[in-house]
This record gives sequence, C-alpha cells and structure tokens, in this order.
Amino acid sequence: MEQFNLLSGCLGKAAHDSRLLPTHISLYMAMLSTWERSRFSIPFRITRKELMRLSKLASTATYHKCLKDLVSYGYVTYEPSYNHYKGSQVFLKGF
Repeated sequence: MEQFNLLSGCLGKAAHDSRLLPTHISLYMAMLSTWERSRFSIPFRITRKELMRLSKLASTATYHKCLKDLVSYGYVTYEPSYNHYKGSQVFLKGF
C-alpha cells in the first residue's frame, strides 16, 4: 500500500513540478519497482545498470543528470557506495 501512496503522491506532485521531465519520472518509477523487489526495505540498494534497463534510459549522462536532479528536487536521498558489487543506497521521500 505504501508503494501506491508514493506512486500517487509522486505523480500528483510531478504534475505540478515543471522541472520534472519524462526521464525523471521514468527513473523514479524504476526506483519504485526496485524498492518493491527489495521487499520494501529502507533504504534499498540500486545499481545503475538495473535502473537504466528498467527506466529505458540509454545514456549514462542522462541517468546521472536525472538522479542528481531527483536528489536536488527532494524526491530521493542517494548514498553512493562506489562498490560495484554492493550497490548504492536510496531512500524514497514520502509525499
């Protein structure tokens, strides 16, 4: 249920946030999917490769720009691990 609330809140807020582009929304939806597969653990681990595949982003530059924007806009908190095997941590913000 919490996932649905986050999805509804995010899409509602995105409708009024002119800074967000479809790439930002796609990346956030990929994060929601990854969070669900992690059994809603907080925080949860992500990998760039998996998020790019799920969000259909082809460019690593676009991925990093969108992730940086989502952090600066307050949609997520991101903690990089710099360990390829461990993955970075993400906290999704509530709406």
